[in-house]
Amino acid sequence: MDAEASEAIRRRMVSIFVRHFDGEGSTETAVPGLSLHRRMSMAAPASFLYEPSLALIVRGEKRVILGHETYRYDQAHFLLTALDLPTVVQVLNATQTDPYISIKQVIDLELARELIAEVDQLRYSTTANEPALAVGPVTAQLLNAALRLLELVDRPQDIPILSRSIQREIIYRALVSPVGARLRQVVEVGTQTNRVSAAVRWLRDHFQQPFRVEQLAEIAGLGESTLHHHFRALTAMSPLQYQKHLRLHEARRLMITERLDAGSAALRVGYESATQFNREYRRLFGVPPKTDIRAILAVA
Repeated sequence: MDAEASEAIRRRMVSIFVRHFDGEGSTETAVPGLSLHRRMSMAAPASFLYEPSLALIVRGEKRVILGHETYRYDQAHFLLTALDLPTVVQVLNATQTDPYISIKQVIDLELARELIAEVDQLRYSTTANEPALAVGPVTAQLLNAALRLLELVDRPQDIPILSRSIQREIIYRALVSPVGARLRQVVEVGTQTNRVSAAVRWLRDHFQQPFRVEQLAEIAGLGESTLHHHFRALTAMSPLQYQKHLRLHEARRLMITERLDAGSAALRVGYESATQFNREYRRLFGVPPKTDIRAILAVA
């Protein structure tokens, strides 16, 4: 697909987008798992918990920080996330006249698992021990599938019939892309990475609770050293760091959306010491909780 054809598809996507979402921020659509995102200005870094998904930018550019790694993607690249990952994100180069616009499709991991057997026949290999987040190239086939999925927002009567088949195609395009192994390693039953993902899910669902590494190793069915190695390879963090990031991201959300004070938010997410919470919050987000939330709410 040449640049002119690609731009025509993007213009079509923008026209659908603005008919259904004229605000700023994010909104869910009637298509299962499909959300729309728009920013009118370059925003300050914000916490965001990615779930397994494929994000595609229609206009603009974004930076995503996972642990100590930074990823940038734009109109020519998609962001693939294979696990629930706490990140810091920042929209770049957005203006009132040229806003940032993107779509995100949640990945049905069971559907991905069904596809893997068929993809295996094409002899695509799985590369282990790589982060569960990656940036890949947007192909003509992927862009066309994304447009057809977005067009369903205009035709809600078609959603029950067509959405799953288009989502299946999008997952297939992700699986056979240069970064498809990141999704395969998490989904394939029996791999060490798949076992580690069970420990990741447990921490995601129980991040308020204290845990022991041997407990996580038992959940994953792996030795403690093997768990540590693969956990860090997938998430760019140790299990303890992952829990800490989940707690701090959730505390930030609670202070913004429920207007909790720092002490109450700290207790809600599992901290016993307000001093420790404030210290770790500042280390992650750069400023104390009160200063951070005041600045965010002032912009909002």
